[in-house]
Formats: sequence, C-alpha cells, structure tokens
Amino acid sequence: MKNSPTTATSLSSWRRFWLQEDLNFLLTNRVPRIALTRLVGWYSRLRSPLLTRASIAVWRLFTDLDLDEAEPRRYASLRECFTRKLKPGLRPLDSDPDVMCSPCDAIVGACGPVQGTRLFQAKGYPYQMGELFGPTQDARPFHDGVYVTLRLTSAMYHRFHAPHDLVLDHVTYLSGDTWNVNPIALSRVERLFCRNERAVLRARLQRGGHPIALVPVAAILVASMRLHALDVLLHLRWRGPNEMPCDAPAAKGQELGWFEQGSTIIVFAPRGFELAQGVEPGRRLRMGEALMRLPAAPSGASGD
Repeated sequence: MKNSPTTATSLSSWRRFWLQEDLNFLLTNRVPRIALTRLVGWYSRLRSPLLTRASIAVWRLFTDLDLDEAEPRRYASLRECFTRKLKPGLRPLDSDPDVMCSPCDAIVGACGPVQGTRLFQAKGYPYQMGELFGPTQDARPFHDGVYVTLRLTSAMYHRFHAPHDLVLDHVTYLSGDTWNVNPIALSRVERLFCRNERAVLRARLQRGGHPIALVPVAAILVASMRLHALDVLLHLRWRGPNEMPCDAPAAKGQELGWFEQGSTIIVFAPRGFELAQGVEPGRRLRMGEALMRLPAAPSGASGD
C-alpha cells in the first residue's frame, strides 16, 4: 500500500528528526548494544502474523522499506521479512566474464586502492587490513589491492551472492561488538569494522585463479549471519577466531547466505583489479551490477 502525500510528508519529517547525527549516534550506540541485539534477535523469531504486521508498520516509520519486490507472502515473523527472497528475475547479472559483480544490494562507502595494508572506513578514519582479517588470516594477497565497502541499510534485500564463478575455501568467524555501521558512526568510532562481529570469506575465482575475500560485518540489531556452505548460523555467542575450511563452488550470482538484517560487506581483490566505471562513494548498487574488472589475461592465455 502506498502512503498518501500527507502521510509521506509526516514520515519524511520523522526520518529527518531521527537522522540528526547526535541523536542517531546516541540512540544507536550509547546503549547496551550486545544485549539489545540479542533481544531483537529473540523478538524477530517470535511467530505471530499480527505482531509481525505491527512491527513492520513501525519499521516503516524509520526507513523506506518497500516489499513490492519480495516474493508475495504473509510473514509469520519479523525475521522472515528481514531475510525475504525477491521475485525471480529482478537482479540480472552482468554477463561480462571480466566483470566481478556486486554481491548484494548496497550503497557504496569508502573504496579504491589499498595503501599497502591501510584502507579507510570514512575520510580521516583509516584501519589496517590485518586487524580486520584477524590474527589467523594471511592478508598479503590483498596488499596494495583494491576494496569496496558495501553498506546494506535495514530496509534493503539482505541476502548476498557470489560476485563471480568461484570456490569458497575458508571462513574465519570473529565475534565482536555491535556498533552501528552507518556513516554517522563510521565518522566517529575508530577502527569500527575491526571491533564488530564479522566473518572473513576467502575464495578463489575460477577465471584466472584470482583470490578474493568478502568480509561481512555485523552491526547493532544484526549480529548473526547464515552461510549456506557451512549450513550454520554464526552469532555473537561464538568465540573466536573460529576457523572453518570448506570447498564450496558457487556460480556467479548464486546465493551464499544472508544477514539477519542490514549491515556491511567489504570486498577485497588483489593488485590488478580495478573498480568498475561509476563505482564511487554514495552510488547505489543492486546485486549483479558491475563492481570490479578483472585483470587482463596474459597474451595467449584463455583466462579460464
């Protein structure tokens, strides 16, 4: 159902009030973050269609939630709405074999070349790749490489997919905090991604054998994620690092898992990759759109 002009104006005013930086930071960070996240996790699993409809109505007050693209259904729990699937055919893939596509719907955050081992969460807020990956992971393949930060808002489609034909060969899960990961928090909290719960997904592209890494980072109200390759729900009660070798091939666009709500995925590729045209901070991407270009194959090589 579409909002009337009067209702839309009221909602817009409410959202502007909510997005005041100091208020937003106070209400989403200066709270018992982990306890609140666990409470919301419990609440989101309550199976009550009536309670779910009421919760979705409240959710719409704070976001631009639009369920028109979702598979038509009645949600029995808030979690079912968070992890909804889309109608078939709504996320066409970039078919160019030299293109690595976006693994999710997102807003592009900080991106570009990795400066040795240093990258940025926001202007003036650097962090070290090694700290993000954790003490057990070797980040050297991505030194001086390229990265893109992809922020999923709470209203977005929350499933993430293989950006290219690949084999997922290792997952490291690191428990942590649940700071908000919106731009307001990223411009105030140093090394935020390195503090939060996250998983490091290491994979190798079937084209050229290039290594890549996806680092899903959880946040307040969303400290759990499901990975199909492991058939496990990763959540805050795990301590880590937890090392989980796997050997899971996935075709370009194949679903890898989902967040329990919106958060962030940081994509890493080695030197020689380039950002696709138009990928820059603030750009809205849909899963399947071009994210990076692979290096040119050596002369005489097929690249397969």
